[in-house]
Amino acid sequence: MRQIVPSEWKKRFRHFMLDLDARIDSSLFNSAVGLRELWERYSTFMDRFYVGRWKRWVFIEPLSEGATIGLAGMVLMLALAIPAFRETADDDWLKKSDLAVTFLDRYGNPIGSRGIKHNDSIPLEEFPDNLIKATLATEDRRFYDHFGIDIAGTARALVTNAQAGGVRQGGSSISQQLAKNLFLNNERTIERKVKEAFLAIWLETRLTKNEILKLYLDRAYMGGGTFGVDGAAHFYFNKSARDVNLAEAAMLAGLFKAPTKYAPHINLPAARARANVVLDNLVDAGFMTEGQVFGARRNPANAVDRRDENSPNYYLDYAFDEMRKLVQTFPKSYTERVFVVRTAIDMNVQRAAEETVENQLRQFGRDYHATQAAVVLADLDGGVRAMVGGRDYGASQFNRAVDAMRQPGSSFKPYVYATALMNGFTPKSIVVDGPVCIGNWCPQNYGRSYSGSVTLTQAITRSINVVPVKLSITMGGKGGPRAGRAKIVETARKMGITAPLIDTPSLPIGSTEVSVVEHAVAYATFPNKGRAVKPHAVLEVRTGAGDPVWRWDRDGKKPVQAIPASVAADMAEMMSHVVDEGTARRARLDGIPAAGKTGTTNAFRDAWFVGYTGNFTMAVWYGNDDYSSTNRMTGGSLPAQTWHDIMVVAHQGVEIRDVPGIGAGKKLPPNALSAANANARAPEINPGPPPILTRRGASILVRVEKLFDDAAKTVTPGKTSSNDVGKPAPPSSVAFPDSFASATSDPAAVPAPPRKN
Repeated sequence: MRQIVPSEWKKRFRHFMLDLDARIDSSLFNSAVGLRELWERYSTFMDRFYVGRWKRWVFIEPLSEGATIGLAGMVLMLALAIPAFRETADDDWLKKSDLAVTFLDRYGNPIGSRGIKHNDSIPLEEFPDNLIKATLATEDRRFYDHFGIDIAGTARALVTNAQAGGVRQGGSSISQQLAKNLFLNNERTIERKVKEAFLAIWLETRLTKNEILKLYLDRAYMGGGTFGVDGAAHFYFNKSARDVNLAEAAMLAGLFKAPTKYAPHINLPAARARANVVLDNLVDAGFMTEGQVFGARRNPANAVDRRDENSPNYYLDYAFDEMRKLVQTFPKSYTERVFVVRTAIDMNVQRAAEETVENQLRQFGRDYHATQAAVVLADLDGGVRAMVGGRDYGASQFNRAVDAMRQPGSSFKPYVYATALMNGFTPKSIVVDGPVCIGNWCPQNYGRSYSGSVTLTQAITRSINVVPVKLSITMGGKGGPRAGRAKIVETARKMGITAPLIDTPSLPIGSTEVSVVEHAVAYATFPNKGRAVKPHAVLEVRTGAGDPVWRWDRDGKKPVQAIPASVAADMAEMMSHVVDEGTARRARLDGIPAAGKTGTTNAFRDAWFVGYTGNFTMAVWYGNDDYSSTNRMTGGSLPAQTWHDIMVVAHQGVEIRDVPGIGAGKKLPPNALSAANANARAPEINPGPPPILTRRGASILVRVEKLFDDAAKTVTPGKTSSNDVGKPAPPSSVAFPDSFASATSDPAAVPAPPRKN
């Protein structure tokens, strides 16, 4: 075999590389030539379509820009439509809202119903003609002409609202309103309006116009807890929708806009005024003449008086929301949509809670500048026995007991103290109440004073702010205050608080927000020996035929050990002093051991009392929807008094149970707090108006004193007749401050400046 010398091998490799380079260059050149030829052919071909001069700017450029903008618009529309179409992902979207529930109280008595049952018993053609016309004339006159969105109607509404300087006319079509009822909520956001528009068009492609109108008439909320015109006709007029006359049809059609505002059982004059507007719309739309509606104007509809039929509507809304979530856990093969649900509500306690809140607000609300309240009372299993979500359900369906997130103030401190007890502290541990800062934030006690060394029991009894902050710092150890606050949040989570609990330096004194229902049931952990339970309204679910489906005691969430039983007992003992000697003495129950904690937030925006016995736990909140300040209301005033009054009713006829940690009730030794209270004034526990003498009150006192002076001058000195009996004493014996002091021998009963609880 011939041997290749190194020089010959290099020569062959060089030739190979030159050949490869030549081939690559040749290929690139030929490709460029080919591409140039193709471009020349394309240019020659396109030159045939060239348009120049004025034709280009009149036709070609607008079309080109329009195509570009149209393509971008299509991409944008697709991006906006995708979230809307996700709402229709379920194949049973038409049945998704088809849930009808009849609710019973804990003893099996009917208390109300919720949900929408798709009622095909009244076909669209059997609805009265005047009802159909009144609905179309008021809600969507061009319903049978548009594609789901009434462009002309929307433009007209925009112009009308702009001229009026506010919202005077709605622009949503019936299809849009049905889309909102089926898939969306009532929040006023641009995102919801965009979804609503796309879903309206989607509905128009899936259903006929008559089917859309029928669904709208069956599923729209009509006030009074009713859905659909047939349910509303039965509720307001005790008759079927088939039988309503023109005046009643006009009143029903007027409810679509604002069912709570125009509900005739709440505000009949407003309902009749709205019905007149509907009659005007019938004439303006050309559906009827003035002569045809004249009789309805002269003889307006009369609604059935249902003022004595007080359904627990806030509770029913809460129970229905729970039921809707519960149904989603049933097997998908389960098609039943009609249920009978037994709830945990006790109607005697519910009525007592509603009456107590109304009486307190009516008597003291104006003086305290407080307009709203919320109450949740539950048993120690988490079953909600009573719920007040606001003062008037007819005026506002917003459930402040469930949906409102408010700062708990010092009522959050038990979570801090429980965490401290789990981290080496005891109720008798000493903490120095003195200045402390976390960064630039330095908490202050009410009155900007400090008490020096205090025990944890004394600190929670007097609602000292500095101590919980110092505990959070100490519990954090090397991790700092943030680590300590993380432990507090973990404890609150285990006890049942699911609110965000934003981590801020002021979290230990209640700056984060919680809901009333969660706050109330989380406190049940203390009398439950440390076991946390979940708030619930549903006890038992049956089908419409009576077949059992679900039971809380069998299928519900079981209690979990959130904190040690010893910690729960220590906390109960500490919190009992708040009721016995502390800021919540107004909540004290005779013969019933109780514990709890008051709470008052900055600027007196929120006032709380959350407490428990061996039988029940309850949270009470007072404040204003707009977060405006109350007039120095504290948790120890109306909230504590309301808690007391409702608990008295709740414990009637039940076996009183002891609370682990306080038994039949323990009190501090007589001198236990004497030294600590020496420099502190008694907290205000008077549920009445704040201790501020108004200008009008001062003038009344001056006039009364003048009357006393005049009466004294008419009495002859040294003589007393029978006519003098019962007359006021001379001014020298009527000294208002002294008389007031002598009449209130208990120092704690003398109103003092409100404390920050």
